[in-house]
Amino acid sequence: MTGVFHVKQFDVLVVGGGHAGCEAAHAAARSGADTALVTMKKADIGIMSCNPAIGGLGKGHLVREIDAMDGVMGKVADASGIQFRLLNRRKGPAVQGPRAQSDRRVYQREMLNLTENAKNLTIIEGEVVDFLMEGSAVTGVKLADGTELASKTVVLTSGTFLRGLIHIGDVSYAGGRMGDKESSRLAKRIDDFDLPLGRLKTGTPPRLDGRTIAWDRLERQDGDDDPTLFSFLSRKAPLRQVACGITHTNSKTHDIIRDNLSRSAMYGGHIDGTGPRYCPSIEDKIVRFADKESHQIFLEPEGLDDDTVYPNGVSTSLPEDVQRAYIQSIAGLEDAVIMQPGYAIEYDFVDPCVLDADLSLRSVPGLYLAGQINGTTGYEEAAAQGLVAGLNAARSARGDDPVYFRRDQSYIGVMIDDLTTRGVTEPYRMFTSRAEFRLSLRADNADQRLTPLGIDLGCVGTHRAECFTRKLEKLDAGRERMMSDSFTPKQIAASGIKINQDGTKRTPFQLLAFPDVSLDDVVRLAPDLGDLDPEVGLQISREALYANYIERQKQDVERLRKDESYAIPADFAYQAVTGLSAELKAKLEHVRPGDLSQAARIDGMTPAALALLLGRIRYLEKKQA
Repeated sequence: MTGVFHVKQFDVLVVGGGHAGCEAAHAAARSGADTALVTMKKADIGIMSCNPAIGGLGKGHLVREIDAMDGVMGKVADASGIQFRLLNRRKGPAVQGPRAQSDRRVYQREMLNLTENAKNLTIIEGEVVDFLMEGSAVTGVKLADGTELASKTVVLTSGTFLRGLIHIGDVSYAGGRMGDKESSRLAKRIDDFDLPLGRLKTGTPPRLDGRTIAWDRLERQDGDDDPTLFSFLSRKAPLRQVACGITHTNSKTHDIIRDNLSRSAMYGGHIDGTGPRYCPSIEDKIVRFADKESHQIFLEPEGLDDDTVYPNGVSTSLPEDVQRAYIQSIAGLEDAVIMQPGYAIEYDFVDPCVLDADLSLRSVPGLYLAGQINGTTGYEEAAAQGLVAGLNAARSARGDDPVYFRRDQSYIGVMIDDLTTRGVTEPYRMFTSRAEFRLSLRADNADQRLTPLGIDLGCVGTHRAECFTRKLEKLDAGRERMMSDSFTPKQIAASGIKINQDGTKRTPFQLLAFPDVSLDDVVRLAPDLGDLDPEVGLQISREALYANYIERQKQDVERLRKDESYAIPADFAYQAVTGLSAELKAKLEHVRPGDLSQAARIDGMTPAALALLLGRIRYLEKKQA
């Protein structure tokens, strides 16, 4: 929809139609706010500008949490998924991460369809170039054509568009992503807010023509036979499932890249921004891991009716001729044709420490920031921030208190707390290791943790609320049955479960905490449990596995909170603390915090690391006493 809106007052205006913008607009609209999504091109809403995949380790947890709040990313990922894999399947449920390879066009189509048909949501095409102001407060936006849109709150999700600069070798030009212009006028307007800004970079690999790849010479990677979906409401994957291919770089590949490093935008001195350490370019891999003989590449089809292939693992800013040479040095890619060259992109971001935990700017009332503008990388991190910003913008518009997501409640809370209290020095990416409560913050129980909150906030629809209520009733009944009877060690052993004859009676729930005891084992002991719903039984098994650890973890954290004011000696030797990472030791040596509360605010610090510091301090005190 286009046109001039001088009179109509929106409750929430969302600027940008990427993953953060879509989730913010839907969250605000679900909350009952009269919402407008302003985007340069309506057709680009929900575009997957980098890899055609959703989820992964840590990221999959975020998608499940978004879905638990009735968000849209999980539903769209399920509708467009052409390969589903549960990562870390052999490890415990706490660190398993669902991931889906998506059909890029279907994902975009489904997201646009949901957005066009959402209640309380209007799509407006146009470029935002300025903000409407009353004093220091934002009261709307101005478009390039002069249109003024009034709003009680504004959510800015500019992605990589603020002074975006694309680099391919020694060629650089302005762009928000390949094929789209950057947003320089809005960037200049943001300068007037006097916010702490920085430059970050990200990159993509060259896209290949799948018809020119020798698939029969490559290792095949299939998805899971029983797909793990993202949405708690999804029941099956509707699209045909496909396989990916796996190949590797080799010494010839590395020689080509090494010989041309000076022509890389990064190593040629053309890029100032910091890139993501955990997703390095192929140039970075060759330099940083010089002793490694090869690097794995996943060849990911971009769609069922699309010949484009995304070679995950070789993002680059090298010139096109070098890209062609190193691609064709790889097994199976000798005749591969590049359909679009890889490139690096640099862009402005705002130090997220200037944000409150509701993602509002403290110095600019009415303005919320979400996505890569806050220093993050990834669709999932952006969407989760969009959810938080959209919800809070809607609440602010109607005069309600903000909602905050806690670290012990969600991965969303972990990310927001990390961003707003520690800032970023490189593009922020979610990992399970960032969550000290990860045993209880599992992907499988995201709805139990967050859907009640969503219902209370009024952002969860009737259908999801009813489905969740029925599920909770089944779980409660199942837990009661699992804990209602107890058995002697003799009875337990007679059923085939190995157990010490210590005289202690145990419930089936307690037995499920044993790592080698399955639900089938418990059913042999208590046959009446055999009629439990399979999903209920699986969920309770996961809960039982971690029950004892979670209780101890809560006690440890409570003790740690009481000790945060503990003083750290001025001459404390951080290098002597066993278990601290080299990175944390270096940061602590540099900052020299005066107490544990100051140490806690250092970027990358965790409760586990603080516990190590406290233990060492107490050990030295006892030694000196």
